[in-house]
Amino acid sequence: MAPDSADTAQPTLVLVGHGMVGQRFLEAAAERGLTASHRVVVLCEEPRPAYDRVHLTSYFSGTTPEELSMTDPEFIERHGIELHVGDPAEAVDRAARTVRARSGLTLTYDTLVLATGSYPFVPPVPGKDATGCFVYRTIEDLYAIEEYAKSSATVGAVVGGGLLGLEAAGALQGLGLATHIVEFAPRLMPVQVDEGGGAALLRTIGDMGLDVHTGVGTQEVVAGADGRVTGMRLSDGRELATDLVVFSAGVRPRDQLARDMGLSVGERGGIAVDEQCRTSDPDVYAIGECALASDGRVYGLVAPGYEMALTAADAIVSGTSLTAFTGADLSTKLKLLGVDVASFGDAHGTTDGCLDVVYADARSGTYKKLVIGGEGQLLGGILVGDAEAYGTLRALTGTVPPVAPESLVLPAGSGGAAQLGPEALPDDAVVCSCHNVTKGSILAHTTLPEVKKCTKAGTGCGSCVKLIGQLLPKSGDGGLCGCFKHTRQELYEIVRVRRITTFAQLLDEHGREAARGGDGCEICKPTVGSVIASLAPAIGADGHVLDGEQAALQDTNDHFLANLQKNGSYSVVPRIPGGEITPEKLIVIGEVARDFGLYTKITGGQRIDLFGARVEQLPMIWARLVDAGFESGHAYGKSLRTVKSCVGQTWCRYGVQDSVRMAIDLELRYRGLRSPHKLKSAVSGCARECAEAQSKDFGVIATANGWNLYVGGNGGMTPRHADLLAQDLSDAELIRLIDRFLMFYIRTADRLERTSVWLERVEGGLDHVRDVVVHDSLGICDELEALMRAHVDHYRDEWSDTLDDPERLSRFVSFVNAPGTPDPTIRFVPERDQIKPELPLIPLEGLTLR
Repeated sequence: MAPDSADTAQPTLVLVGHGMVGQRFLEAAAERGLTASHRVVVLCEEPRPAYDRVHLTSYFSGTTPEELSMTDPEFIERHGIELHVGDPAEAVDRAARTVRARSGLTLTYDTLVLATGSYPFVPPVPGKDATGCFVYRTIEDLYAIEEYAKSSATVGAVVGGGLLGLEAAGALQGLGLATHIVEFAPRLMPVQVDEGGGAALLRTIGDMGLDVHTGVGTQEVVAGADGRVTGMRLSDGRELATDLVVFSAGVRPRDQLARDMGLSVGERGGIAVDEQCRTSDPDVYAIGECALASDGRVYGLVAPGYEMALTAADAIVSGTSLTAFTGADLSTKLKLLGVDVASFGDAHGTTDGCLDVVYADARSGTYKKLVIGGEGQLLGGILVGDAEAYGTLRALTGTVPPVAPESLVLPAGSGGAAQLGPEALPDDAVVCSCHNVTKGSILAHTTLPEVKKCTKAGTGCGSCVKLIGQLLPKSGDGGLCGCFKHTRQELYEIVRVRRITTFAQLLDEHGREAARGGDGCEICKPTVGSVIASLAPAIGADGHVLDGEQAALQDTNDHFLANLQKNGSYSVVPRIPGGEITPEKLIVIGEVARDFGLYTKITGGQRIDLFGARVEQLPMIWARLVDAGFESGHAYGKSLRTVKSCVGQTWCRYGVQDSVRMAIDLELRYRGLRSPHKLKSAVSGCARECAEAQSKDFGVIATANGWNLYVGGNGGMTPRHADLLAQDLSDAELIRLIDRFLMFYIRTADRLERTSVWLERVEGGLDHVRDVVVHDSLGICDELEALMRAHVDHYRDEWSDTLDDPERLSRFVSFVNAPGTPDPTIRFVPERDQIKPELPLIPLEGLTLR
């Protein structure tokens, strides 16, 4: 095929490879005007454009390949980039300056950039090609592993205990397979952590139900007569029974194309480049994992690859690069199998004369080591189990910390502990190592979306996002967050008036400019989710919190309509209106607790809490309770919890009104009402106040002439005595005022603001609220009452609705691809004839603070 020269007036730049580093190069090229001055053509081997390989494992927790994508089609189109997916380069003729793709397409180039990445290293052991052997590198690899695990495997083994190996092991366990990890080195993650960190990691991961084998190699993969994997023979003579093997024993640079075209490569692989990422051919550049940098290293992390991409783009524009690539920071922070692991700087203490400061806590599985130089400067460190300080410590590397080193590793509250905030960092401290963004650059912006858009900080591995959030100023315009300049109250009105039913629509139409088209943040998503849920009947939205986009907006507890506990199990709280319950229903609760082995406790809100349910047990427990006439008690949501009561005049000789009946009426009326924070109530049958109504968000006390209504109470960590709003009310008057009060609070309160705080914050305080809800000073009471009527008329029990919907039910599994497999890490031990969580202790002998 003749060379393609679509536009001879422009020089042609061909990029071979379109991974994360390739995409970053395209962005850098566009920023520097290369896409305007050059014809840019990309040859991509995979069947999809660049995607986030750092977070590849999130596919197994529900992230779609589309969500992993890093390629905006609009960016490609806007800059005239010609992207060929599934069409890798197969040959390069340097003399003719042509590249031939697999499809036969031949391109003439002026500049060639190789971003071919790496390939997984598979040890040359017998049986490595048996059916059931996989690598863990691409989305297609994950598809293949998932399919085989679902159809043909119950046990899996991962060869390699490094970063990717532990992620692969977590994925196999998530697929429901009993999982082994085989690591040739004497500890897990040998590159990142030392012996002490490896010991902490080993015990923690072992307690999660994974079998770890360190200090041994894979001798052979054993296959049956049908060619399928049946086991693995180790170097110490043991044999593991396994149906599936994942090789994750490291990667090697993909340099074969460079070898074939006669470029210089390193003795152990990698395309040799200079400080401008130029190869032995001055018109050919190499970046990322395929390149052997001028310091003699091949870098397998994304951050160095990004630096190479910028360096190469600069060099192509000007012939030289202002920022020569001579090496890179290998700092890493990850959450592996739920365990925070981080290393930074000279983590292994190779610098002459350095000293270690080590803290180990066997009870919590925490290991922290700082490496200190002879002049007192922080050289590096390792954090396992608690990596909260990673962002600050990494940014301080190379400087003398302003406090004693030992105080940086001690836990809070231990006397000598010191907490360094972001203000301790100098302006030139690098906060985002993926994109080499300093604190000073971040401080030039005001919101997280703006920082991401303008500096790209926080868009790589994501480990710096929390520190960025601490550096940014609080919204000076009073907006809810960096995504919205409006307050919660203003967003409520926008949603109500404009009848907006989705978060995406609200963000795109009313979000800050930099946030539009984005995903929002952890502040605005649940806040808007609550607003839409509380207004659902009035605006025509589906109010169920697990439907469509709403499910992605919810806090942790709402995701499963139950309260998450410290060991990963859940508690179930059925509604018991007014605390009144029949013996038959009590028996049902007892039978459910007995049959599912749940810990049972009577709550302070006159309900019964059932602890220790696994996520896959929740629908079965609900089905038993719903069949007996129970419904969700909404203990998990920012909504009405309970309406307590005393026994009232029916039984008590002091009672003057039927407090139980009123409590039941109120609880059934306001059940499921989503609000800025949780709501609690109580009804007392006389002035003796046995139900403690004056410590509730709205409390009712009986009088000889009717009911007194109190509002704004709180019995929590900041107690507040409720204020009398109105007195001697009839039943109808009482309910009408509560309707108005609650809807006015929901309409005007801030995010996560209890009624007690709201009542003191709102201008005019109690007097203003009384004017509005009692005297209708704003003329909105009819509207408030109508909103409450819509809520009451459209109430649906979330448990019952979920049981009737197969799609909603599908989320209630410990492992997405093994629905019947319980989470082996959730375990219990007996105590006082019931159960309690088994929380592992992690002994780390010989590791002390020194």
